[in-house]
Amino acid sequence: MVNEWIAMYLEGGVDALALKKATGQPSRLTIEQKEQLKEYVVSNSIKSGGGRLIGADIQKYIQETFDVEYKIRNVYRLMHSLQLSWITSRSMHPKQSQEAQDKFKKFPKRIDHHNS
Repeated sequence: MVNEWIAMYLEGGVDALALKKATGQPSRLTIEQKEQLKEYVVSNSIKSGGGRLIGADIQKYIQETFDVEYKIRNVYRLMHSLQLSWITSRSMHPKQSQEAQDKFKKFPKRIDHHNS
């Protein structure tokens, strides 16, 4: 590697040593497939039975729909490239009661006198 750097420097000077962006492997999904995937993720991000869509769900969808296998880490990279954030609010249990939450919020907090 050092020999390559020396040769590049001798041929093109300091500018030849500038890091070039790695092109990487081309996407295995077409632009249309990526658009379809994004629509799927957005419309199914909250499951009807409660809970959230997770990477494994998306991985399975890609496999079944497009017959393309992605490792889970690459599913998350793909989501990032589609401008989909993986930061979500806490999911709600389907049987969650707003009334029970409101009652809990009104419950007096315990005051700890030992640390005063």
